[in-house]
Amino acid sequence: MEQVDKQEGLDASARRVDDPWSDADLGHGAFGPGEPAAAGASGDGRPGAVPRQRVHSTAEIYLEVQRSPAFQEVRSRYRRFVFPAALAFLLWYLAYVVAATAAPGLMARPVAGAVNVAMVAGLGQFLTTFLLTWAYARHARLRRDHAALELRWDTQEMTRGVGRS
Repeated sequence: MEQVDKQEGLDASARRVDDPWSDADLGHGAFGPGEPAAAGASGDGRPGAVPRQRVHSTAEIYLEVQRSPAFQEVRSRYRRFVFPAALAFLLWYLAYVVAATAAPGLMARPVAGAVNVAMVAGLGQFLTTFLLTWAYARHARLRRDHAALELRWDTQEMTRGVGRS
């Protein structure tokens, strides 16, 4: 095996055998056992095979993906939601702490029976946490998940051949 790798221009120690995405080592195609590999995926000169232009390193591929407009858009959508939401929640939490410290009379004011303003605000913290979690999951599902999965799929396709020629 080492001789074959050296003939192909690969050092045997550089080849990863524990790569979970490597289907060639397992005799699997792109979709699992028994499925044929994509035509031209290996670039080995078979009829219909597409020769590889240049084999990129994994680091180069990830840097290329990071600079891509699709990745920048996913990251931008994430930041446009997370930063304002985190800031709003932090301010709400700090307002609760400051009010509990600076205005104990206000916080002790009864709302209904033994329930006072502090208890309502404290329960509001829990409610806000659940609402923020729901809003984040909904935003991710509607605005980012599809694009992120496309990026992941493209990246896996690009890295599939790294280390093989």
